[in-house]
Amino acid sequence: MSDTQTLSPPEAPVRGADPTPRPALAIGEHIVEVISDSGEGAQRCGQSLAAIAARMGNGIWTTEIIPAEIQPPARSVAGASGIRIRIGSERVSNGGDQTDLVVAFNEQVLIGRVQADELKPGATILLESMWRIHRDPAVVDSYLKTVEALRRDGFKLYEVPLEARCKELVSDPRKGKNMFVLGLLCNVYGLDAALAREQIARIFGKKDAKVIASNVALYDAGAAWAEAHLDFKFCIPAQRSSQAQIVVNGNTAIALGVMASGMDICAMYPITPATSASHYLSEVFEKVGGMVHQAEDEIAACAFAVGASYAGKCAVTITSGPGYSLKQEVIGLAVMAEIPLVVVNVQRGGPSTGQPTKVEQGDALAAMFGSHGDAPKVVLAPCSIEDCFYSVITARKIAETFGMVVVVLSDASLSTAQQPFPRPQFSEDWLAPPVDQTPVPAGAKPYDWDPVTGLSRRFQPGQPGGMHTLTGLAHDRSSKVAYDPKINEEGLRARGLKLAALQKTLKPPPVFGGAPDEGGDLLLVGWGSTMGAIEEAVTRLRAEGLAVSSMHLRFLQPMASGIREILKRFKQVMTIEGNWSDKLEDELIDEDNRRYSALAMLLRSRFLVDIDCWSEARGQPIKPGDICRVARSSLQATLQPTVHTS
Repeated sequence: MSDTQTLSPPEAPVRGADPTPRPALAIGEHIVEVISDSGEGAQRCGQSLAAIAARMGNGIWTTEIIPAEIQPPARSVAGASGIRIRIGSERVSNGGDQTDLVVAFNEQVLIGRVQADELKPGATILLESMWRIHRDPAVVDSYLKTVEALRRDGFKLYEVPLEARCKELVSDPRKGKNMFVLGLLCNVYGLDAALAREQIARIFGKKDAKVIASNVALYDAGAAWAEAHLDFKFCIPAQRSSQAQIVVNGNTAIALGVMASGMDICAMYPITPATSASHYLSEVFEKVGGMVHQAEDEIAACAFAVGASYAGKCAVTITSGPGYSLKQEVIGLAVMAEIPLVVVNVQRGGPSTGQPTKVEQGDALAAMFGSHGDAPKVVLAPCSIEDCFYSVITARKIAETFGMVVVVLSDASLSTAQQPFPRPQFSEDWLAPPVDQTPVPAGAKPYDWDPVTGLSRRFQPGQPGGMHTLTGLAHDRSSKVAYDPKINEEGLRARGLKLAALQKTLKPPPVFGGAPDEGGDLLLVGWGSTMGAIEEAVTRLRAEGLAVSSMHLRFLQPMASGIREILKRFKQVMTIEGNWSDKLEDELIDEDNRRYSALAMLLRSRFLVDIDCWSEARGQPIKPGDICRVARSSLQATLQPTVHTS
């Protein structure tokens, strides 16, 4: 289609009266966005599209587009609310690069995405046409100028009468456009209509039959409009998995992991973007014997969790960056008293209120060192939606085995992203052991630290012979307050040895790209949610013949043995992170004052290796294409690249 073709009036068909079904262009993947004002259901539309594609066997990854304000002004450039869906013929591990097709409910939210450079050159735009005939001349003028500018810039723009078509079926089109668009997109991508209708019934299952029927009618109308009016269609081959799959976002995976781990207390205070994990638990936790406690603030939530853990098992508290800061004093109590505790920190942009709805990996150093005094904690970072589930189970086992605080660092990208993964097969090994109520042996002490590991037997309330005074003060092996220098250092040593004992059990992280012991020109090192984008970039770069590999750390503290040897196999090492680092191109920045990104700083200090870093804190997930660009630039600037021929 010509990029100047339009619908005027909007109801006129693009394809004329030709009844021949349009052929579908086979493609390997596509990225589609649905964007609107807040409250128009764009995210529900995109989540449904992803779920349908996943059930057909496609790989999917969703990225929610959430404005910083709870209810931004309608028709505002900064108020875009919606979702990005990447659909592939194979497994998809990240949100990808720029968007191929976007459905926009008004031109202002579309402008925001164009200004952010989120649309691919020549991308297809399906734009709500109601603004062409709006009663406000200024709105009409804005709409027409935007349409003209977008076409001039080479975008393939189609005007779609969402409002007019939905009015034929429902009294409030604002509540119907999302299902109309779902039908349109299912038609464009050749998705199964029967699965789509099942999805609609699932979404509105708590409503009456009339609501379901109304939304099915909207879906059918959208599919029919696309079939009659659009001149393009795509086919993304799919292969259904032989394994049962689930499709959830990272916060739901964390909540499922809490239940699977055997923890039965979650103490929380609402905070974006972590709240939905607790909300999901509040809906289902009681069915498996658990309880969600919403405290009056973050400090109280952490104190409740510590108290529950002291009572015999292990509790979890779920928060985000500002809440994690508030919990610090009580986390210190758990460290001093050696009470197991799991803290989930779903990171967001900072500091202060920062960017509450945007992604950032800014809390690694705070999670490790953000305490008064020496308070060793285990810090692990899930790298995928599936890993969000298993990381919580691992965290609970470590917390109880070592009597430690374990911090799980998720982030806003993982929290709302959806991805299919094999349905977990429950294992009894996941669960916490029963509360120990056997009598304490005569002469045993509540902090009888092992001289090698720092571990001590856990005394639990109710155990005969186990009565003692619990304190957050410096104490001796009998839990008696002690300010003696030697005793104080003995406690510090024991708590520190626990990290070393855990570290000895960790395997070196695998290297992605190349043979197990192969070196190369460049090693990209990441942690957390960046793994999918980094590994996709490595795959592209190696296809170009570049000797680039990657390594991803799940444990930030302690770090596994063997990392030093891996780093030394490569001519250059660079971390890829979603946090701040100074840029050498800035006039005042040089090698003496440059601030490195968090992981680069940790690796440089621990292994004494010259490690570079590239990071960004734009509030958006890092794209594989940007990583490729940075890697090529680094290789060209510093190395004569080795040609990779495998």
